[in-house]
Amino acid sequence: MRLIDTHTHLDFDDFDADRDAVLASCQQLGVERVVVLGVYQRNLQRVWDLALSQPSVYAALGLHPVFLEEHQPEHVQELRDWLTRLAGHPKLCAVGEVGLDYYIESPDRPRQLALLEQQLQLAADFNLPALLHVRRSHADTIAALKRFRLARKGVVHAFAGSREEAREYMKLGFKLGLGGAATWPQALRMHRVIAELPLDSVVLETDSPDMAPAMFAGLRNSPEHLPAICAAIAQLMNIAPDTLAAASSANACEVFGWG
Repeated sequence: MRLIDTHTHLDFDDFDADRDAVLASCQQLGVERVVVLGVYQRNLQRVWDLALSQPSVYAALGLHPVFLEEHQPEHVQELRDWLTRLAGHPKLCAVGEVGLDYYIESPDRPRQLALLEQQLQLAADFNLPALLHVRRSHADTIAALKRFRLARKGVVHAFAGSREEAREYMKLGFKLGLGGAATWPQALRMHRVIAELPLDSVVLETDSPDMAPAMFAGLRNSPEHLPAICAAIAQLMNIAPDTLAAASSANACEVFGWG
């Protein structure tokens, strides 16, 4: 089984004690590639260094909406500078993690939207896909994507929306990232939506170290858990795990431009 984890935060301190061992284990388990995403200005260098040091790791660079108070106006320019320096580098795969989060307490929606649009413009300018964080903000996210119409599209990470929202993203050419949240038995609406998704619309992810699947409840999430996540989601889709693994990996390669 060949798998690609399209969304991790493997640079976080949670992995400092065993990061190399985790990546070695991933190779044994068939998790061949891992995407690590930036979330604020102070971890962009760390993400990039990790991508350069590990053959299986690829970098996405971006400013996450949850850390809005940390982001400064000059950080967007710094992100542009990073993308300019790294343009065309095979280890740079996307702009992300970017998006909108209206779940947090008292979200500053205008500032979040402005930051998202600035980063969608970067994705357009550098011909990169966008890796999107979307919580309780599907309508505004879809509207923003319709305004920008990115050539390279991207992924809606940790998709948990409705059938109608799934259709809107698919019409825009975006893939839907499925991970640990879908494995929980109480996620009944998500199960119904996933059962109807076409295979060419999904990619797999862990969001490590967060969003542990039900079979690893209470533990640090890891890219090592992707085979178990794949098996659980394949069951929801009524297909074989190998079939889902092959399709999701092909879809990820399409998003990131990997041969």
